[in-house]
Amino acid sequence: MENSGVRRNGYLLLTTAAGFLLAFFSGVSAVFAESAITVKPDVSAIVQIGNFILLVILLNIVLYKPIRGILAQRKEKVEGLKSSIQSSESFVSQKEDEFNSGIREARSNGVATKDALIEEASQEEKKILGEINEKAQADLAEIRGKIKKDVESVRVKLQDDIDGFATAIFEKILGRAL
Repeated sequence: MENSGVRRNGYLLLTTAAGFLLAFFSGVSAVFAESAITVKPDVSAIVQIGNFILLVILLNIVLYKPIRGILAQRKEKVEGLKSSIQSSESFVSQKEDEFNSGIREARSNGVATKDALIEEASQEEKKILGEINEKAQADLAEIRGKIKKDVESVRVKLQDDIDGFATAIFEKILGRAL
């Protein structure tokens, strides 16, 4: 967008030449139009050319240079915003990749922790079941021992009472006393 001084001066020269040609050909065309009016270049034409050159210079100072400056500032601002957008996009992409890798790592750590806890719980379950089984076996042995002892004591008692029962049964069967 930047124009060199030579190029701007070329525009100035071109517009000045166009003004001269316009003034010259307007006079020539009036001569060939078969009218009674003929235009002859005089001092007013030079004043007009001077006015035109002055107008071009003033417009360049007042209008064109500020507009070119504003356009250059706008271009710089747009380029700055584009670079800011690109850096933000790369930053977001980087953070998104870090986030995804963090999620994957957390999942793998979670799965490993879960597996370790499951294995530990399984070992604890086996240990508790073993203790319960041992206690149940001990209780069962104790109950069997108690039952044997009770059976033995009942057997001894029944052994003592067996003679009395046998006599009572014979007496009922025989219908008399022995």
